[in-house]
Amino acid sequence: MNQKNVKECRRKGKQTMAELADRHVLYEKSVQCVASEYKFVSKTFRKLRKRKARYLREDFCGTAGMCCEWVKRKPDHTAVGVDIDGDVLDWGREHNLSRLKPGAHIRVSLLQEDVCKVTTPKPVDVVLAMNFSYQIFKTREQLGGYFRQVLKGLADDGVLFMDAFGGYESFKEIKEKRKLKGFKYIWEHASYNPISGEILCHIHFSFPDGSKMKKAFTYDWRLWTLPELQELLTGAGFSRVQVYWEQTDDETGEGTGKYKPATVGEADPGWVCFLVAEK
Repeated sequence: MNQKNVKECRRKGKQTMAELADRHVLYEKSVQCVASEYKFVSKTFRKLRKRKARYLREDFCGTAGMCCEWVKRKPDHTAVGVDIDGDVLDWGREHNLSRLKPGAHIRVSLLQEDVCKVTTPKPVDVVLAMNFSYQIFKTREQLGGYFRQVLKGLADDGVLFMDAFGGYESFKEIKEKRKLKGFKYIWEHASYNPISGEILCHIHFSFPDGSKMKKAFTYDWRLWTLPELQELLTGAGFSRVQVYWEQTDDETGEGTGKYKPATVGEADPGWVCFLVAEK
């Protein structure tokens, strides 16, 4: 039935739902949750440093959703977003920064630069490297170099926040689907090379009319393990690195969305956690 709808749209010269959709809007709805990310970062920083974080740098910022969330929350917050892709930065300016109040808008700067070379006018309290984007660096030399550059840009008591994923299903070539309002999100592990650790992932979207947005986003990464990441961060000069593991509800066995420092994790088929590295 749905494929008939797609063919009918094309016969009549109408655009399908996939053709009308904006991939960046879909990404923000299906992948990002800047409100919960903000809460974790601000709360954890304050607990570690006994003060509030004010100046944030969002590396691999894409549409700069977290930068905008950061400056909206407090009038003394400033943020700089860094991404090498000028097109996605332009999208963020048009769709996210434009919605900020003037007082908040002027406290966000977006830079089209290499995160391994970028500098800011003054040291930042927080650097974010979220959505696993740092996995674009496939060698220890490259990733270690990025971590050393982050360290240089942090204030004396600055903190780097990262996320990571793993579990035995992360090494499988699989597709995972999640139904959201108006569309389906599909995360695909297209290939994994156990010798090099390289992994090729895609995000696809499908729609009620049967149309699909295939390979809306593609990621050519190395799947780094938590021991490797901790060793590289320590080797780069960070004084302490902690893994924040998601807590589990004793009754349901499901994740609670709350993360705490841990040295032992569950051997789940799939997990996401945070790494918090202190200068």
